[in-house]
Amino acid sequence: MRRLRLRFPDSLASRIALTVVLALLLTQAISALVYLTDRSEGPPIHGPNVLIQRITAIVQLVESTPPPGRERLVRAIDDPVLRVEWAPDRPPPLAPNAITSGRFEGLKRRLGEQLDTAERNILVEVQRPPHDDDRPRAPFMAGDEPRRWGPHVRLSVRLGDGSWLSFTGGDPLPGPFGVVRFILWMAAIVAVILLVSLLAARRVTAPLAGFAAAAERLSVDGQAEPLPEEGPLELRAATRAFNRMQARLARFVADRTQMLAAIGHDLRTPITRLRLRAELVDDPEMQRRMLADLDEMEAMISATLAFARDDAQREPRGRFDLADLLQSLCDDRVDSGHRALYDGPAHAVAEGRPVALRRALANLMDNAIKYGGGFTVRLETGADGTSQHRNALIHIDDDGPGIPEAEFEKVFAPFYRLERSRSRDTGGVGLGLSTARSIIRGHGGDVTLANRSEGGLRATVTLPL
Repeated sequence: MRRLRLRFPDSLASRIALTVVLALLLTQAISALVYLTDRSEGPPIHGPNVLIQRITAIVQLVESTPPPGRERLVRAIDDPVLRVEWAPDRPPPLAPNAITSGRFEGLKRRLGEQLDTAERNILVEVQRPPHDDDRPRAPFMAGDEPRRWGPHVRLSVRLGDGSWLSFTGGDPLPGPFGVVRFILWMAAIVAVILLVSLLAARRVTAPLAGFAAAAERLSVDGQAEPLPEEGPLELRAATRAFNRMQARLARFVADRTQMLAAIGHDLRTPITRLRLRAELVDDPEMQRRMLADLDEMEAMISATLAFARDDAQREPRGRFDLADLLQSLCDDRVDSGHRALYDGPAHAVAEGRPVALRRALANLMDNAIKYGGGFTVRLETGADGTSQHRNALIHIDDDGPGIPEAEFEKVFAPFYRLERSRSRDTGGVGLGLSTARSIIRGHGGDVTLANRSEGGLRATVTLPL
């Protein structure tokens, strides 16, 4: 026997709408429960029709009872909702400030009609509500009379033998829910609705967190696994498009690398032939120039292939000591006779590809040595200010002439060399900064340039720890 299984709607809009509808239905159900449970006990005696019928029945019943048994009968009829009293004489005033009201003339007239006599003596007294303070009060005026039946109103009916039957309004019996309970119930409603809404929202938005994490991984690792297609219909469509985009980017990078490798391989053969022919040139000066040009072409091809292959992407990620890496790079350059200073903590654990980062930071340091004569490295760690992630800031300062601000981004372009402010005597093909930025961005960071106020250039590397 097949089991029926309820299926949650696929559409994100349908899920949100269903959550809202369920919350509203839950609110109405609890409100109805409170209303039905909190109703006052006993008949609604404050309604005029029911009040007249009940007073009429009590008057007729008391009149038909002999006077000796009327007190016992009245005690049996009396209840907290409608107070009933019988007295042989006219009852005393309800209160010192009570008056005989004309506000309830309609009630008196209809009651007389029900009792089948227009000459029945019926009095209605109204008591002014009490005050809790000692301030002087204005005289009780007819316009101050309450309009509703209640404990401040007493209706007296003269019976046929001259005795009086008095009726005083009472408050309806309180239901099981008072004000405090009602507030607690409302708080419970809000809590339940909030809980249901949070659970539904979390169920709907949980795949979005995975989608954002996959997008972050793609910016760091182009070979990340495809994101599983799950969640609402719209999110599955976005995930499918994201996976297709990731596959296309991977194919594009692979095709670019393969193309550049093929070009480099094909160029090596004619360069080798030209080198052999240059050896046959009789003019020594011409031979030297030709061989120098061929060496430069071969160096450019090798650098281009290294930049395209980006071997660092194949290096596995792991934990390493960033501070120790920077200190070792500085020590290597000091051993080579250059000025290299380190300023920062002794240890700073990071996660990434240490060999690739060593290559990128070495390019920046060598660039500072070539054009600035030396450098100082300062390492700082802390939060980035926009999230809870910790970042490392690496400042590489040199004492060179600096570069114009308009060239800050251009120098990161492949094969771009700035001749106006930087010497070409040290060689290079213009791929050092490009390679460094590519590796650092592959770790989720970035590198920027700025001229120092005291002179020289500052390269700032941001790396997530």
